[in-house]
Amino acid sequence: MSTLGACVDQVRANVPLVHNITNYVTVNDVANVLLACGGSPIMSDDPKDVEDITSICGGLNINIGTLNQRTVEGMFLAGKKANELGHAVLLDPVGAGASAFRTETALKLIQEIKFDVIRGNISEIKTLALGSGTTKGVDADVADAVTEENLDQSIAFVKTFAEKMGCIIAVTGAIDLVSDGTKCYVIRNGRPEMGKITGTGCQLSGVMTAFITANPEEKLKAAAAAVCTMGLAGEIGFSRMQEGDGNSTYRNRIIDAIYNMDQKTLDEGAKYEVR
Repeated sequence: MSTLGACVDQVRANVPLVHNITNYVTVNDVANVLLACGGSPIMSDDPKDVEDITSICGGLNINIGTLNQRTVEGMFLAGKKANELGHAVLLDPVGAGASAFRTETALKLIQEIKFDVIRGNISEIKTLALGSGTTKGVDADVADAVTEENLDQSIAFVKTFAEKMGCIIAVTGAIDLVSDGTKCYVIRNGRPEMGKITGTGCQLSGVMTAFITANPEEKLKAAAAAVCTMGLAGEIGFSRMQEGDGNSTYRNRIIDAIYNMDQKTLDEGAKYEVR
């Protein structure tokens, strides 16, 4: 039985090419973190470009953080082409529930495209499960947070939605839940300070797409390994902060920690249980 850390080595060995239709707030960080984890990024969102680009890649990461009509069209074209070719496809429904346009786009995407993973905060995932919801901008609503007190019902919710969608659901927050409908990884890596950096979730979606692309036979384990990698990098990066450092330095230290992540480091540092 391979470990979570083995998934890291698979990414480095395979150098998966990942097509990202992501938001312009974090596009550079997503590219850098993909390079750091051993993948190779391509950014393309124009409808005239996306089908050709996605055809040469192994995975597709769709992130709805800064939607416009043109990129939405690109998402559907790329997603359907990736499905046709049997590529790994991930959806990051950033801010679903914050506006009608985001919510409708995300709901239409999950109806028309087969995703291997849907990764978001608990408010975004609840919005998709219920068809409507509330988020505080692109951050989870405090009322929704996964806590030790509501952990059992949160696991049941994520498992049920994963089974219904026929894909992996990854809910990230203070406690992360990653489920395929049967098993659920409960992950406790990370630092609260990661919330002070814009785009750690977007970066994780890029990393997770690389992990599931490089580990096609073990997508649940790969998705959980990506979450542990990002959380552990947050812990390692924070431990290296110096006096005078702030969130800009912290962002770079997280990417550096992912660059230096290997099987042994992840296997020793991953904090998770399977329920």
